[in-house]
Amino acid sequence: MSVLSGKNIILGVTAGIAAYKSAFLIRLLIKKGAKVKVVMTPASKEFVTPLTLSTLSKNEVFSSFTSDEDDNVQWNNHVDIAEWGDLFIIAPATANTMSKMVSGTCDNLLLAVYLSAKCPVYFAPAMDLDMYQHPSTKESFKKLNDFGNFQIPAEIGELASGLSGMGRMAEPENIVSFVEKNILDQLPLKNKCILITAGPTYESIDPVRFIGNHSSGKMGYALAEAATHLGAQVKLISGPVSLQNFNEAIHVIHVNTAEEMYNASHKYFKTCDIAILSAAVADFTPKRVATQKIKKVEDSLAIELTKTKDILTSFGNIKDNQFLVGFALETENEIENAKTKLIKKKLDLIVLNSLNDKGAGFQHDTNKVTLISKDNKVTAYGVKPKSEVAHDILNYIIREIHV
Repeated sequence: MSVLSGKNIILGVTAGIAAYKSAFLIRLLIKKGAKVKVVMTPASKEFVTPLTLSTLSKNEVFSSFTSDEDDNVQWNNHVDIAEWGDLFIIAPATANTMSKMVSGTCDNLLLAVYLSAKCPVYFAPAMDLDMYQHPSTKESFKKLNDFGNFQIPAEIGELASGLSGMGRMAEPENIVSFVEKNILDQLPLKNKCILITAGPTYESIDPVRFIGNHSSGKMGYALAEAATHLGAQVKLISGPVSLQNFNEAIHVIHVNTAEEMYNASHKYFKTCDIAILSAAVADFTPKRVATQKIKKVEDSLAIELTKTKDILTSFGNIKDNQFLVGFALETENEIENAKTKLIKKKLDLIVLNSLNDKGAGFQHDTNKVTLISKDNKVTAYGVKPKSEVAHDILNYIIREIHV
């Protein structure tokens, strides 16, 4: 899955012949999972129609400060548009528009959105060779980069004038690749490998029955998704859950039993930087598994259980530089029990859940957690969607490891 998936992207289109490529750029961004809103300069409509861009983006196209609908004038709020965007791509960016961006001239809606934007801004220059090489254009490039904008390099090729040289707007595929790489390079967990366990384990009694628990795996899957969006390489070791992973960047290893989760976890632990063990692993497993279905012939059934291997404890004993995170689900003396587990298992951080908290624990789409660090710092959060809880946990880890 692309880092652009789920992003709100403002596409600025200015008055250059390369504006026709904006239609192809919109299609590529949407294929990457992004949402796109287009802001055009009035003159750009001579090169590509708003109808084309609106149809492709599935959103209204903005080109002026007001829109007339049934004789009712509606204001297009440039601040609202700017705040909607997670990033802003101006492609093509003409010499004229870049000069105005540098000077702060605000004579159209696109420039007003640019001046209001707090998100990262990318610009893809497009002009003829002599214009591209002019000292004033080079000065615009320098100042725009100094402002913190990101310049997408122009390419060499045939130009509208018939000349061939530098100044051709980057192809839409290259614009998308540039933006993706730029985002990835700035992500705090780039090049970090994270091992995450999720879900329950099933310990077989016979070919039909098993010992399990109510874990849905939602918290672990949310952590895997969030870690991927922060740039990490994720190994997700999942017990049997009904969830589906739609992010191809996440490497999922499916297991069923505590023994299988133990072995899979140890396969990847030594090469990971961070391990987050959110799975609800069975503490006990049947000593003997019946080869045939056990018949209901008695009023009671005695099953002898034996302890499973403790993954957290084993990691705590062999960890080198890994940051080790465990989960504690408690029903009483929550803080004290979690701190005991933190010390006993040699963890760097423990995430405490309480079954006493409404909206927390198994099966819910929300969770309420308290983070306890090895230096005894306690940080409590309110009830949130598990996707937000995942980001809280990962942002805490990022601060702890000083990324």
